[in-house]
Amino acid sequence: MTQSKVGVDSSKAWLDAWTAPDHSLRCANTPEGIAELARFVRAHAGDDALVVLEASGGCEKMAFVQLWAEGIACAIVNPRQARAFAEAMGYLEKTDIIDAQVLAHFADARKLQPTLPPDKGQAELEALAARLRQVTRDIVVQKQRRSAATDPLTLEQIGEALALFTRQSRKLATMIAEIIHDDPAWRAFDETIRSVKGLAGRTSAYLLADLPELGTVSGKAIVKLAGLAPIANDSGQRSGKRRVRGGRAGIRSILFLVADIARRYDPTLHAFREKLLAAGKPKMVVRIALARKLLVRLNAKIRDKRAQTAGLTFEVHHLLRWRRDGTRVQATQP
Repeated sequence: MTQSKVGVDSSKAWLDAWTAPDHSLRCANTPEGIAELARFVRAHAGDDALVVLEASGGCEKMAFVQLWAEGIACAIVNPRQARAFAEAMGYLEKTDIIDAQVLAHFADARKLQPTLPPDKGQAELEALAARLRQVTRDIVVQKQRRSAATDPLTLEQIGEALALFTRQSRKLATMIAEIIHDDPAWRAFDETIRSVKGLAGRTSAYLLADLPELGTVSGKAIVKLAGLAPIANDSGQRSGKRRVRGGRAGIRSILFLVADIARRYDPTLHAFREKLLAAGKPKMVVRIALARKLLVRLNAKIRDKRAQTAGLTFEVHHLLRWRRDGTRVQATQP
């Protein structure tokens, strides 16, 4: 029996759902509205339906988490892929309900599988890492403004803002370090990543938060996730120039930076870079290749570490208990 698909277009205020043959719903993007959406899914698509949402800048997250909590499987898709599919299928119009319909058809065509929700620890780490990245950018912006400012009041206020963001950055870094330390698997992965000279705790935190697939997929798959894989561009006798595209921009930018640092300490990375430069490769191509090589190496190291730690009795959800208010407390081992 074919699994029913429910497409859901999400925005800040509304959720628009569609499922075959032609059932639709608009509800508020609130806990009450999502509960209404869950009833709609069960009534028109069944308990085994797959709800398909676009990655819409976070507007889809509450529905994704709540629907999973109610036992309804969900999948997250790339909005660019969904839009390209819509145009290929002749959907030139764009409305919320059409987008929902396209998502349902796209899921059928791609035979999409559910996107498993992160556990609470992973979700917390992702949120903290995202906030740390925001605060870090704010610090850079304030320093740039300070360098151009001359007015005493402006300089004073920029100084106050910098002090605030610096305190927040330190607090976030401490919280992230505690989360990683409390999980024996994450602690092992963190030590493995930091064993590569030039890679520090913040890099490790971003990798664990934003690339949880590290060590669970092949080297080719992990570089494609990071957007570091050259995409074939051939047709007939033409062999086109292969460029990188897509992927996770935040991770990619970090790898560009740390790969250049790591090669200063690692003779093999340094020799690899010099070989490419000597061959006349453009500097951007060298940066991409160096970042890709470092990521493949980290993926192999984490894969080996996962195999070594597979026998650990206690995972994060065993070692940590959660109070009713959501705060964490260290649990004792039985």
